[in-house]
Amino acid sequence: MTRPISKDSPLVLASASPRRKQLLRQIGIPFRTMTSRVREDLLSRDPLTNARLLAEAKASAVIGKCEDSWILGADTIVVLGRAVLGKPSDEDEAFSMLRQLSGREHRVITGFCLVAPESKRPYSEAVVTRVTFKTLTKREILGYVATGEPFGKAGSYGIQGIGAFLVKGITGSYTNVVGLPLCALVNALLATDAIKEFPIPS
Repeated sequence: MTRPISKDSPLVLASASPRRKQLLRQIGIPFRTMTSRVREDLLSRDPLTNARLLAEAKASAVIGKCEDSWILGADTIVVLGRAVLGKPSDEDEAFSMLRQLSGREHRVITGFCLVAPESKRPYSEAVVTRVTFKTLTKREILGYVATGEPFGKAGSYGIQGIGAFLVKGITGSYTNVVGLPLCALVNALLATDAIKEFPIPS
């Protein structure tokens, strides 16, 4: 039986994302990281299913290396209409994505998966936040791309950084847009007995 998450038995985060690390630190979840190195390919045409399946794949990729720790996998995608906007490969692609998002509403979907090594049935779900961008000028887009912040981020922006100026409004979880829906995650940790109470006693 896997022990509950504690300082002596930290959660294993199957991700190298600095944003997810910061969010877990913010709410006092003891954790260590183990990069999964899973390719973020399209596994389903349904964005919610795709985000959840990728999160499950990331958690499963490290399960053999974790003897008695709970594992968390997560994947965040940006969806505009039916198009999935991934991480930009260069400045032109970042500019193109931001121009598409300008003045429009899009969805940010984070799938996450919690699993214990002895469990045959991982817990996973996907959370959706609707984000509306202000109408951007070409100069604003070029200036933002020049900061370098869009790279490594789905949809080419970071709401927790300089990219906050792009966002006119959101409906749903803010932390979901950053990389982890903390309210849903804590509920899942309690429901699976990964933690016995929250906040976790120090």
